[in-house]
Amino acid sequence: MRYTHYSFLVFGFGRIPIVSWLRAQADESLMHAHQAGEWITTLGAYPSLEIGPFLDNHTFDIVTILRESLQAEQVTLDLYRDLLTLVQDRSVALEEYARQMIQVEEMHAGEVDKMLHRPGEMDTSPERRSGHG
Repeated sequence: MRYTHYSFLVFGFGRIPIVSWLRAQADESLMHAHQAGEWITTLGAYPSLEIGPFLDNHTFDIVTILRESLQAEQVTLDLYRDLLTLVQDRSVALEEYARQMIQVEEMHAGEVDKMLHRPGEMDTSPERRSGHG
């Protein structure tokens, strides 16, 4: 929902490629929800309809949108790392699922981080990514 929501808020000359990217992320997120739901039901549980907290500064600024996206990617990464810790040595299939999702989310976070760089800028320090540098 986050990426779909953000796609409505992008204006300006760069709108078309940014909206396309955001909507592709929304499609991929839905696929991830499908995978998680299948795992939940395979394990005999009931998938919740709760989506968790939704960060939204009510802004149309693409930098703020990307920073919020990076923050959400980090939260997701932490959750998949927690899952990996929980299932380690208990289920090879769930370990591989967690590792696959960690890889995907690390790539997403890296992509968003690159989008936050100015052209030619190579500083990847944590301070710059958090907006403190």
